[in-house]
Amino acid sequence: MKPVLSIRDLTVEIPTRHGILRPVSGVSYDIEAGEILGVVGESGAGKSMAGNAVIGLLSPPAHVARGEIHVNGTRIDQLKGDAMRRLRGKEIGMVFQDPLTSLNPLLRIGDQLTETMQAHLGIGQADAQRRAIAALEEVGIPGAAERVNSYPHEFSGGMRQRVVIALALCAEPSLIIADEPTTALDVSVQAQIIALLKRLCRERGTAVMLITHDMGVIAEAADRVAVMYAGQLAELGPVREVLTTPHHPYTHGLMGSTPLASKGKARLHQIPGAMPRLDALPDGCAFHPRCPHAVDACRADPGPRIDTGSARAACLFPLVQEGVA
Repeated sequence: MKPVLSIRDLTVEIPTRHGILRPVSGVSYDIEAGEILGVVGESGAGKSMAGNAVIGLLSPPAHVARGEIHVNGTRIDQLKGDAMRRLRGKEIGMVFQDPLTSLNPLLRIGDQLTETMQAHLGIGQADAQRRAIAALEEVGIPGAAERVNSYPHEFSGGMRQRVVIALALCAEPSLIIADEPTTALDVSVQAQIIALLKRLCRERGTAVMLITHDMGVIAEAADRVAVMYAGQLAELGPVREVLTTPHHPYTHGLMGSTPLASKGKARLHQIPGAMPRLDALPDGCAFHPRCPHAVDACRADPGPRIDTGSARAACLFPLVQEGVA
C-alpha cells in the first residue's frame, strides 16, 4: 500500500543577490494513512518551509529545486495554478499557527465551511450547511447549530483553532499539515487540540504532518518524529526510540533542554551557539560547530544517513548510549 505522503530528496532554493539559499535540503520521508509524523527543530530548521512546499504555498522566489513530492501515489511538486488549488482542501488540508489570520474575519464560520465543501465536494448549499454543523460538532464546538452563524472574533483562541481544524477536514482530505497548531494556546487547550487531532486521525485514517518546536507535543501526539536542523533531516524514527535513545547529538541536546517533571529543579542542558545562517553554513555536518562529539571527519563529511534499527540518523558517529533522555 502506497504512503499518503512520500517526499524524496526535497530541496527548496531561494535565489538572492549573494547566492542561493537552501532552507530545505535533501529531505526524504513517508507518512502512512492514520499516522502522525512530528517534524521538530529550532526556529529556522526548515520545518514550515517543507510543509509549505508540500501544499504549494512557497512564496517566490522560493521554489522546489530538486526532489519529488507524491500524495497517494500522484506526483504534485510540478503542479501549478488551478491544478494545485484543486488539490488544496480536497487532498491536503492545512492548519496554520494563528487561527485568527487563517479565518476570514468578514465571513461567518458556516459560510467558510460551506464554501470549501461546495468547491471540493460538489454538493448543494443545504447539504453543505448540514455538514458544516456536523463538522463543528465533531471538533467539539458546543451549540454548533447556533455557532455556525458566528464570526471568528466571537470565538476564543481554542475554539477558533477547532474551527480551523474543522475547515481543514471538511473536504475529507487524506493529508493534514498542522503547522504549530498549539503554540498560542494554554496548556489545557493544547491537550484538547492534541487529543482532537489524534482522534480524528485514527477515526478517519488521515495522515498528519505535525510541525512543532515542542518536544512535549511530539511525545504526546506523534507516532514517528523527524528532527530537522539547518534544512536537513538529522534523525527520523519512532517517537519512543528517538526520544528515549536519540542517536544524533542534536536530538540528544533537544531532549536535554526539555523540562521534565521527573527531574524536579535539575538544571536544563543548553546547546551552545546558534543555528547557522543559510548563507553561512559550515562545511561538512551543519551541526559540528555546536556538537560536543565533533571530530575532524565531521568538518569534511556532511554525514550519511546511518540506519540504527528502525531509526536513522545523519551522523558519522551516532550515539549508542541508553537512557539519555
